[in-house]
Amino acid sequence: MNLNKKYSRLSKYFLAVCLCILTACTVSYKFNGSSINYDKVKTISFQNFPNRSAAFVWGPMESMFNTALQDKYMQQTRLKQVRQGGDLELSGEITNYDAYNKGVGSDGYSTMAELRMTVNVRFVNNTNHAEDISDQQFTASREYNASQQLSSVQEELVQQMIDEIVEQIFNATVANW
Repeated sequence: MNLNKKYSRLSKYFLAVCLCILTACTVSYKFNGSSINYDKVKTISFQNFPNRSAAFVWGPMESMFNTALQDKYMQQTRLKQVRQGGDLELSGEITNYDAYNKGVGSDGYSTMAELRMTVNVRFVNNTNHAEDISDQQFTASREYNASQQLSSVQEELVQQMIDEIVEQIFNATVANW
């Protein structure tokens, strides 16, 4: 009998310790990828990202980028967009958009080309200025067969680069991995 009482006490003690540990620990999962403290941060404002590329300009790119950037934050966060003075502020410009020859065939003509896009970003967190970003460059590139006309692949490649750069910006500003 004495042995049973001892095991009973030990099991009760073990159960009490397990319950204390389990109630003291909390696990929080966020499936949107952001780590925003919504008690402090409620709004975001975007300035237009103009295309200031010296190489060449493709007209639709600027609006495609601005729309994709805003959509990312609106779909992946609970932030309210305001015209100016948001708790988070994003601004910048597209600084480079250019095509480069990547490979030359035995006939001396280009076989592969690379399209490259660079965006300069400024990020201000008005609730925690330690997270501010000043003039950080984000770049993406895509290769394509040089026998293709750029105009036939440009929209698809630009959209892929925009998606990649927007993801990089989102991760650098609010994902805080």
